[in-house]
Amino acid sequence: MELHTGYNDLKQLDMFVETAQKMVGTATMSLDHDMLEGAKQAIANAYDQLARIRSKQTGVDDSFLAKCEQRLRQAEHQLNEAMQ
Repeated sequence: MELHTGYNDLKQLDMFVETAQKMVGTATMSLDHDMLEGAKQAIANAYDQLARIRSKQTGVDDSFLAKCEQRLRQAEHQLNEAMQ
């Protein structure tokens, strides 16, 4: 029987969020349409991962999830500002 601690899920979420933040930063500096769309997709992927973890309700650290969500919201806001 495999023990599922959720650690790998959390690490993967952190990587998704970090990737989204980096892609948003690069895309907003270049204002390249394809890069902006890629950043938008990276944010969506990170939100999907966040939702998967929350749906499992494995007792993972709620403050960590809240911080990830806050980081995503900031990246999303930055991206939306650049796309206007």
